[in-house]
Amino acid sequence: MLIRNYVQQLKREFKNYSGADLIKDLMAGLTVAAVALPLALAFGVSSGATAAAGLVTAIIAGLVIGAFSGGFYQISGPTGAMAAILMSVIAGYGLQGVFAATLIAGVLLVLCGIFHIGRLTSFIPAPVITGFTSGIAVIIAMGQIDNFFGVASEGSSAVQKLFSYGRLGFPVNLQSVLLGMFVVLFMVFFPKKWNAVVPASFLSIIIATVISVVMKLDVETVGAIPKTLFLEDRLDIAALNLQNMKGLFGPAVSIAMLGMIESLLCGASAGKMANVRLNSDQELVAQGIGNIILPFFGGIPATAAIARTSVALKSGARTRLTGIFHALGLLVFMFILGPVMARIPLSALAGVLMVTAFRMNDWKEIRYIFSHHFKGAAAKYLITMAATILFDLTMAILLGVVTGFFWSAVCPI
Repeated sequence: MLIRNYVQQLKREFKNYSGADLIKDLMAGLTVAAVALPLALAFGVSSGATAAAGLVTAIIAGLVIGAFSGGFYQISGPTGAMAAILMSVIAGYGLQGVFAATLIAGVLLVLCGIFHIGRLTSFIPAPVITGFTSGIAVIIAMGQIDNFFGVASEGSSAVQKLFSYGRLGFPVNLQSVLLGMFVVLFMVFFPKKWNAVVPASFLSIIIATVISVVMKLDVETVGAIPKTLFLEDRLDIAALNLQNMKGLFGPAVSIAMLGMIESLLCGASAGKMANVRLNSDQELVAQGIGNIILPFFGGIPATAAIARTSVALKSGARTRLTGIFHALGLLVFMFILGPVMARIPLSALAGVLMVTAFRMNDWKEIRYIFSHHFKGAAAKYLITMAATILFDLTMAILLGVVTGFFWSAVCPI
């Protein structure tokens, strides 16, 4: 059934496809690549992996998930929410743990697609999703304090890292701060009409890197970008053991749940923009296949990303070739601009992530909840956000869902 629906979907998508459409897909793909490049590098670093891992994830996800997606407009890759989950997994199990959890999550996502589990996400209250997103935004921002200020912390979570400064001190690197502040201010005040031509994040990273190189600033940089899709750190099947697999099942469920929620919400929003409904089951299978493959290249978990997806649609995307062209564009960047990307200051990427974290929040929904004094919705939002920040993210997702159903029952407003 899924295969037949997928073939029919391709026939509708490419019916009367022309050379003009191909050009539109190509240009849209290159535009998305310019937006995705700094985010891929930043999310790779913020997850606790490497910038190269983030870049490889965006490339493989763009090629594989993009090819099988349930909607031509879906652009997948590493995201901030997923990076926040990985921080605790890496602290407990290392990169091999992340690879194993990603593989398990991929299998779970395929099963979710086959058994239509994605439909259950429609029962999650909107304030719970908003609260979870806000909590993730706080974790992302807190996780970038080290890179932004040029300091060092310890701990397996953003909260633990924050409290460790009292013991380790906070010797600020002024050069890092100035570069990070430059990127933040540049992105905030960059005219929106220009952003459609050249993404502010992309341009700010270029300028910050040039400043760092020309002035020979003493700041931490991304480091070497390998010219291969098969990273040295990738899934080692021989290293897997039953004990670790049992411990990783909880994080894998979190990765799968988050991947499902993010991808389907992205598809629902983008589907309205494109006036084409997302095939939810096909999307989950595509996400599953992508995440099964990614660990063998050294990639981290991927999911559909609303920012990149909306850029694709606004840039004139016609078919799923946009996602594939975006991945090929990133591949060209990787092979040609690797030495340049290696010199990107981490504080500049931190600035990009801090602005991204702020913009992740659904401020319109948050203002609506509190301005109308919806006590039940406010409780769902605040409890979910606090649980996301303070507890293990596996527990936070489950608690958020339970809290949502509880408050819907006892306080429906």
